[in-house]
Amino acid sequence: MSDIVSRPRTPPRTVVIAGGNGGLGRRIADDLAGRGIDIAILTRTIDERSPHRQVQWDGRSQGDWVAVLDTGTDTAVINLAGRLVDCRPTASNIDELRRSRVEPTRALVEAARGLRTPLTHWIQASTTAVWSDAGETWCTENTPVPDGLPQMTGVVKPWEAAADDAPCDHVVVLRTSIVLDSGSPVLQRLTRLVRVGLGGRVAGGRQWVSWIHIDDWLAVVRAGLDLDPEVTLPSGVVIAATDHPVRNAELMATLRRLLHRPPAPPTPESLLRLGAVLLRSDAQLGLTGRRARSTVLHDAGFRFTHPDLGGALADVLGAR
Repeated sequence: MSDIVSRPRTPPRTVVIAGGNGGLGRRIADDLAGRGIDIAILTRTIDERSPHRQVQWDGRSQGDWVAVLDTGTDTAVINLAGRLVDCRPTASNIDELRRSRVEPTRALVEAARGLRTPLTHWIQASTTAVWSDAGETWCTENTPVPDGLPQMTGVVKPWEAAADDAPCDHVVVLRTSIVLDSGSPVLQRLTRLVRVGLGGRVAGGRQWVSWIHIDDWLAVVRAGLDLDPEVTLPSGVVIAATDHPVRNAELMATLRRLLHRPPAPPTPESLLRLGAVLLRSDAQLGLTGRRARSTVLHDAGFRFTHPDLGGALADVLGAR
């Protein structure tokens, strides 16, 4: 963050969501609008189905869209802009993943510098994949970031760095783990595999999976916007993950149990890599893992509504 005069923190009346037509963007837009917050979505493509005000931008250059930030009232930004990571890890795809995140962030920072009224809050999306494959290490907000995989650390580090100079009173860099939501592409793919009898552990099954229920993710974002009178989050990195990560084998076993499917054979690493080529995906998404939890949320008194995996998945899947 740049040096600015700090003001008393009050909840925003307007929230501008960059990339707000994606899965998480739609969720937080609906949640905040239902609480009386004025919502504006910055998007490359207008979605006629969205009930929220949308403003078109290219995610790179300054334009008429900047006016949506300069409301003269308490305005916050949630920056979720970026291409989905489920793609082949080619050099061109990795470059596109990086640019699709860094360029919109830089455009927002540049626009914010010229506002008559400074932004009150900035929620900067990030991911626990910044640690690539962390093995058995417990990753918290203070865990150093290594020189990791190009499609993970190599994308996330410059993405976060692009927001370093954001001229805002309060900046939260939200390193989100896997979000359990019925509309999540990751969860949809896993449930499809389980339903057709392919829901065994992946490779050795010991890779860690950090996760958070969508309701708790929304609550963390609200706390970052000072919309929770009982939880005050400091500026800086915040990990959006429960205190109870699980290994891949436990995740798949829990899904099989909830979907009433029998044990399934494991998916060998060689088969996963072949499938990733055929599906134009990245095998490392299933082979790597992070054992992450947040000390910041704990110190702030945040309480998870869905702290255990079984209960969280049952709620999302409507399973019994």
